[in-house]
Amino acid sequence: MKVLVIGDSCTDKFVYGVCDRICPEAPVPVFNPTYQKANGGMAKNVFNNLISLAKNWDIDLITNEDEITKTRLVDIKTNQMLLRVDEDDSCNRVKNNVITKLGDYDAVVISDYNKGFLTESIIQYLIGKYPLSFIDSKKLFNDWVNDVTFLKINEVEFNRNKKNLKKYKGNLIVTLGEKGVKYKDTIIPPTRQAEVSDLSGAGDTFFAAFIFSYLTSKNIIESIAFAQKCALEVIEKKGVVVI
Repeated sequence: MKVLVIGDSCTDKFVYGVCDRICPEAPVPVFNPTYQKANGGMAKNVFNNLISLAKNWDIDLITNEDEITKTRLVDIKTNQMLLRVDEDDSCNRVKNNVITKLGDYDAVVISDYNKGFLTESIIQYLIGKYPLSFIDSKKLFNDWVNDVTFLKINEVEFNRNKKNLKKYKGNLIVTLGEKGVKYKDTIIPPTRQAEVSDLSGAGDTFFAAFIFSYLTSKNIIESIAFAQKCALEVIEKKGVVVI
């Protein structure tokens, strides 16, 4: 199986520490960092999860070279995120010659966080070039979305795009958090309740796990269930983790 993952990426940095006093100059907690860890986020997280699941596949990643960093300060005692700092929250568009020179793939995976790497016209070109397409996008949808094979979005994105999705006849998968996943008119509940530690990156894990399972089994419902299982596992761990 040969798969292309394309989209904007970031570095997810987690700084863990202790807050045990209030700043004397202002009523804010004083954060004492203890340790930190960093992982690839967004499209890189989708790619890393696919690599982990599909060890014998040929998987390529095309993403931004300019750095986007999301830093989260987390209290160790409570696991409460105190602050998130986003640095360089946009990136340069993918170069046209990279797109025009793309080879053959069995499927294209588009992880679009709308940071500037992919335009609507580039996405439409990719959808037209590859007969099997999976997309998770933060853009407002237009007619370009109508030919996507699988469209995965969350509940907020679905509500924001309701009018624009009326013409979409493909496979719409809407994640509903603890309520489960909606596919067509069916809500598929999670198999168990999770003890949530960190939700960061769970959507990327779900997306990658669904793609892996579907390309292996061609069964949509089974693939949704597998993706839910994988997402539940990662939200019970700290930070952005790979399944």
